[in-house]
Amino acid sequence: MHARQITGEDRPAGHSAATGDQWVLGHGHQRAVVTEVGATLRSFTVSDRPIVDGFGAEEWCHGSRGQILAPWPNRLGDGRYRFEGIDAQVPLDEPERRNAIHGLVRWLPWRMVGRAQNRVTLACVVHPTPGYPFTLGLQVEYRLGRDGLTVATEAENLGPGPLPFGLGFHPYLSVDGSTLDMARLTVPAEQRLVTDDRGLPMGRAAVSGTEFDFTGGRIIGTSRLDTGYSELRRGPDGTVRVTLETSGPTGRTITLWADERFAHLMVYTGDTLPDATRRRSAVAVEPMTCPPDAFRTGTDLVVLAPGATWHGLWGITLS
Repeated sequence: MHARQITGEDRPAGHSAATGDQWVLGHGHQRAVVTEVGATLRSFTVSDRPIVDGFGAEEWCHGSRGQILAPWPNRLGDGRYRFEGIDAQVPLDEPERRNAIHGLVRWLPWRMVGRAQNRVTLACVVHPTPGYPFTLGLQVEYRLGRDGLTVATEAENLGPGPLPFGLGFHPYLSVDGSTLDMARLTVPAEQRLVTDDRGLPMGRAAVSGTEFDFTGGRIIGTSRLDTGYSELRRGPDGTVRVTLETSGPTGRTITLWADERFAHLMVYTGDTLPDATRRRSAVAVEPMTCPPDAFRTGTDLVVLAPGATWHGLWGITLS
């Protein structure tokens, strides 16, 4: 039995979804929808309750919901960088801050290269442009199983020379009708990024004893987060786990985990979203391989030699 393209009640007949083909995955009471545009995780539910706060079949993605952030996550100051003697300039898609943000692939069409009832694999090639004069192949598999959602990524350098690479994902964890202010958040991280008014890193600071300290878990309250975290505490299996807990009769715990390839997390409470009705309705927990502006600073930047590959895993579970 195969994953299917959305038809019928999911997408009106004769209409093309704003995000292209839609691939539905199922396993038990779990259901996920992944889109052709950006290989975006549009929806993930368990027993029809949202685990991620996504968007509708007829909408296009706002607020980066569920998007893949590559070949760099977060902000790139002035959209300008130098790598191996090559100067590159990316168009600024956050012009008010003079930044390029979240890479290039989130608006590109991806090809479906593998599918089954509970999984889909999508691929994309980033061909050379003035902003990224390299050839990068990406393949992402979304898979549902007893442990929830698992996302596996492979990146490959398809070009003749080395290339810079960073990766992130942008799911919003849902509080499912509860109040974000009353949700309990745990972020096992020792340090946070200190940023300027453009959202670019200026340094790091310990979180202990500050408003950014969620290492032991606490109610979000009025905290406004658009905060990068590093020095992550990991379990014996090498994974870091961020949890979001809601209380009351519909209470549950959502856990986002990521392997050791993801050295950074961005946590965003949505206070600055353009759509005021979506602000503080969910919390984005973004696993990232590098911090913002890594193409300029080199911090934790992955450099892939010709023919080299990179692999990483992250996922979401519910309890």
